[in-house]
Amino acid sequence: MTAQQENSANHHSGSRENWSARSGFIMAAIGSAVGLGNIWRFPYVAFENGGGAFLVPYLIALFTAGLPLLFLDYAIGHKYHGAPPAAYGRLYKPASSLGWWQVMVSLAISVYYAAVLAWAARYMLFSVGQEWGEDTEQFLFSTYLDASKGLDFGIVPHLFYGLLIVWAFVMLILYGGVKKGVELSNRIFMPLLFLLFGVLVIKAIRLPGAEVGLNAFFTPDWNAMWNPKVWLAAYGHIFFSLSVGFGIMVTYASYLKPRTNLTGSGMVVGFANSSFEVLAGIGVFAALGFMAQASGVEVKEVVSSGVGLAFVVFPKIISSMGSGGDVFGVLFFASLVVAGITSMVSILEVPICAFQDTLGWSRTKAVTLVCGGAAVISVLLFSTRSSIALVDLVDHFANNIGIVLGALASIVLVSWFKRPLLKNLEAHVNEVSTIRLGRGWEWMLTFVTPAVLLVSLVLVVVKLAREGYGDYPMVMQWGFGWGTVALFFLGAVLLNRLRKETDQ
Repeated sequence: MTAQQENSANHHSGSRENWSARSGFIMAAIGSAVGLGNIWRFPYVAFENGGGAFLVPYLIALFTAGLPLLFLDYAIGHKYHGAPPAAYGRLYKPASSLGWWQVMVSLAISVYYAAVLAWAARYMLFSVGQEWGEDTEQFLFSTYLDASKGLDFGIVPHLFYGLLIVWAFVMLILYGGVKKGVELSNRIFMPLLFLLFGVLVIKAIRLPGAEVGLNAFFTPDWNAMWNPKVWLAAYGHIFFSLSVGFGIMVTYASYLKPRTNLTGSGMVVGFANSSFEVLAGIGVFAALGFMAQASGVEVKEVVSSGVGLAFVVFPKIISSMGSGGDVFGVLFFASLVVAGITSMVSILEVPICAFQDTLGWSRTKAVTLVCGGAAVISVLLFSTRSSIALVDLVDHFANNIGIVLGALASIVLVSWFKRPLLKNLEAHVNEVSTIRLGRGWEWMLTFVTPAVLLVSLVLVVVKLAREGYGDYPMVMQWGFGWGTVALFFLGAVLLNRLRKETDQ
């Protein structure tokens, strides 16, 4: 880094907000990592990929890819004091466009994440009295979402108002800044989440048939470990689960004080996130076991992932508990809401910080324009009859192409093309951390992590090119799937021109 860049970084570190303490950063980082995916994705992924045996590749993936990439994000954000565009630009001037790519990915995720958050909040209210009735699938798609099979931009009023409330609440937190907004909300919501979900798990494992579900979740299928797809699933889930590769941890680390134990913090975040995922698996599968026994079917016949688990299967479980299911339902959907809020706040912090760094905007102006703009797009698209299809499409392309490509590019930049940068980052981390990085970290970032990301990316792109995604009309797949990826490229190129003169 040149003297001019060093001065720029130091200038920014002096004027930037900071976490009040390392614990505030850790709590916020855990809040970002623990989101909707931990509750509705991990249990299904583990079940489908060897049950208890999946925990072995999962933990190996955590150590060989998740934590190394997490440490890389921390190192870049902390050393270069900025959101991805500024941090990557100070690391290597042309790389600021990579930072803007990650900003675009975060914005895309935020606009649909808000919709799922609004659904969870509404279902928390539906749980009281179990308003979904007997046919939970019909209620979700026809009654609540009023879903259309094709492209239909007709507004569904209750979805519209739900999204407005979610955006207003999240923006209120973000207006508070790093300490009074992001940090304070995580200090409140994360203990609340663990309390809510802890009570849920205790109630779930006491249900009749819970052991059937737990056996299905934990029984190891060791043969599955010979299947490469199981290992890809483990690595893929770790990347998404830890919130690495799309700017969140770079941004959060930029708010840390100069002398902060980076690797120690990363280990705490990584293990807290994985512990919550296992806890989520126990709670979810105990409930699924109860439902399977009550219905006289096998667990595999009731298990599902994503929207199906949260808004179709769990309401069925709640209904089968009778009037006592109301409390169980409120606990489950409240957990989804709380986990979703902390994650959405972290996702939006990336573009907010990026525009503050680049254009010198105040916090208030950045939140108003960035979140306000995202909210308009979110409300106009995801309060329509096509909302669930658009959520599915944007989520698939943003996660499987946007995040993976951004993470791969950041690793390849420092470990292949600008190797001295990796040594510099390693020295920076070791100067302030208790757990020192060395050849193992370099080896992982040079070979293991990029290889896994590259294979995952190629497999996804080939499959999408050959088969498309789901049974959606091609106009929707091109417009909102590949169109989302095209927006990442376009946004990265155009926004890269907004770099502040001091960062050039």
